[in-house]
Amino acid sequence: MTASAERPRSSRPGAADTRSARYLPQIHGHQESLDGIRAMAALLVLVFHVAVETGNALEPGVVGALLATGELGVPLFFALSGLLLYRPWARAALDGAAGPRVRRYFWRRALRVLPAYWIVATTALLLWSREHLDSVRTWVEVLTLTFTYDLDPWWEGTGPYGLGQMWSLCVEVSFYVLLPVFALLLAAFAARGGDDVNARAKWLLAGVAMLGVVAVLSLFPQFYPEPRPYLHAWLPRTLGMFAVGMALAVVSEWAWREPGADGPVRRFCRTLPRAATLCWVLAGIVYLLASTPAAGPRFVGVESLWGSLFSMFTAMLFAFFVIAPVALMPAAGQDPEAPRWTNGAWLATLLRHRVSRYLGRTSYGIFLWQFVVLYLWRGFTGQEIFTGSFWLDVVPVTAGTILLATVTYRWVEAPSRHWYDVGRSRRDERGKVRR
Repeated sequence: MTASAERPRSSRPGAADTRSARYLPQIHGHQESLDGIRAMAALLVLVFHVAVETGNALEPGVVGALLATGELGVPLFFALSGLLLYRPWARAALDGAAGPRVRRYFWRRALRVLPAYWIVATTALLLWSREHLDSVRTWVEVLTLTFTYDLDPWWEGTGPYGLGQMWSLCVEVSFYVLLPVFALLLAAFAARGGDDVNARAKWLLAGVAMLGVVAVLSLFPQFYPEPRPYLHAWLPRTLGMFAVGMALAVVSEWAWREPGADGPVRRFCRTLPRAATLCWVLAGIVYLLASTPAAGPRFVGVESLWGSLFSMFTAMLFAFFVIAPVALMPAAGQDPEAPRWTNGAWLATLLRHRVSRYLGRTSYGIFLWQFVVLYLWRGFTGQEIFTGSFWLDVVPVTAGTILLATVTYRWVEAPSRHWYDVGRSRRDERGKVRR
């Protein structure tokens, strides 16, 4: 019996009438608008790193504060991963069906992340860590993205020289590894709702909310009984940011399964894209709040529990207000019945522009290469740390980073995707031979 045959009739996608279904979130296929969010996140992180290196992000005043807050691009990446990677498991949990194949999921994640990363990591090690190249420990920690768990590191800062931004990729990978476990536990929560899809979805959201609670609780061992700054770069602190995307995945799937023609979940999913302008204005306000002294000192880590809590909640709110109206957009990208400047049409147009889509496709490479290009440029121009001009550095660094990102996307990332389904293709061929 197939999974769809086991679904209650009211929970099947497409149960809505044709008119209301036009406004339901896109839950299948590639969502081009999310490419624009990836581009935005990658460029925010790049601007932040250039501004820190030149010292502009550390200067007092409004400009320095706004540049320093560019690190909010990282929560966007985390929330996007929660949204897109958890969605198949959310769908299965709501339908009471089996989730994705874990082996295939890990295979695809490894092909997506590791080949390009290994090239960048090897480049950085050869350029700036030659004295450690004969250490097996160095290679194992760097190539497996586990160096943040070294409590007595050979490097300073957030990672080996040229790889300082990779702490967040280490967090991403740890989330990838644990996601099937999270999904299994959340499916058990959903099962408490029985055959009622609304009850299943509510239990599922309650389980996702528990991840946010874990994130808050993880701050206590970070500061008490003594400070443990390395915990700032571990997964538990960031679980709330992933949970934002996971919750949006649940809501978008729930909307398709909600009984009735126009239930509250469907109205919520229709309202947020219509209120895209308001959502992004609120995101801007949160960005401004995150740039205030309440968020703690700039680029020196969070020094207090309350500062960490403030930073955590502003990061989650920023990710929600930026991503939610986009994640819940219908495939058409707009609601023609709403006023033009409030219906998300302008946002869909902006994020689906070919430049946004191009930068979105190469965003992983932009993230990977930015420190290598930044340090090579500053070495070439003879600049010392915390000196120079942000405006004179950001243009060549951005151009060089996008160029290398294009190269790795064209000749590494895109070819790797051809291997995504190689195992399944071989099984299909063997099945044909048997028949």
